Amino acid sequence: MQSAARADAANKDTVHENTVHEDDRVIEISKVSTRFGEHVVHSELDLEVRRAEIFALVGGSGSGKSTLLREMILLQRPDSGSIRVLGAELQKLGDEEALALRQRWGVMFQHGGLFGALTVTENVGLPLREHTGLADALIDEIAAWKLAMTGLAPEVGAQYPSELSGGMMKRASLARALALDPELLFLDEPTAGLDPNSASGVDELVRKLRDLFGLTIVMITHDLDLLWQVADRVAVLAEGKVQGIGSMSELSRMDNPAIRQFFDGPRGRAAQEPETRQADAQTDTKNARPSSKPK
Repeated sequence: MQSAARADAANKDTVHENTVHEDDRVIEISKVSTRFGEHVVHSELDLEVRRAEIFALVGGSGSGKSTLLREMILLQRPDSGSIRVLGAELQKLGDEEALALRQRWGVMFQHGGLFGALTVTENVGLPLREHTGLADALIDEIAAWKLAMTGLAPEVGAQYPSELSGGMMKRASLARALALDPELLFLDEPTAGLDPNSASGVDELVRKLRDLFGLTIVMITHDLDLLWQVADRVAVLAEGKVQGIGSMSELSRMDNPAIRQFFDGPRGRAAQEPETRQADAQTDTKNARPSSKPK
């Protein structure tokens, strides 16, 4: 029964993959290999990210997800293979082309990456000052708007990063990542270190940004609630390759040990409970509907 369900899911995924238009592929990674000395991080790894989806990379420590993120944002080069982002082959870019491409994406770093000597408004406006000729007053207005988009109060703009809570720091970092109106957004552990309420707020914000602006979002996360509630597709990395890819519901039906770690155990089961309850409720509702057939 379980094998049949997995086969059915695989067939649906294959059909869907074959209908993805080339223009919808925002990121294409083909045969990427990365080594650090004798240590193999990636071994001919393949994956793609589609336009306007929320795509998550997960894996254990040392699985290569952070390295892959650095390769996608031009902070590191793989030893071999191809990475195309927004139609550009990263390994073939010159300095000017790389600079132009970087302005089409935004990055929210795990620990914020804000400059401590600058106010929050100055941090958010920094990309605009570096890459545009806008007047300072207009840049400050845009920065205030970006902060409002991420749910921060106007007075936060005058504060310094050291004065922010963990949740506020994440939102301020996200506001800076959005400063240049990117098409593509990279999020590195967006809910790490946050209390449940703050993490839940980030979950909602990520979904809202995608829905309102059609952003393509790629995130690295260990947050199982975030994966279940927000991610459209998830890629599980282990042993240098993608071990499985699909929705969390699809992955939950796979037997690969590298994938099972995200579903077995107390945390994995707890994260699945809302999904299970929703499915059960839908089944109950369907069964409770009165029949239209005459008795």
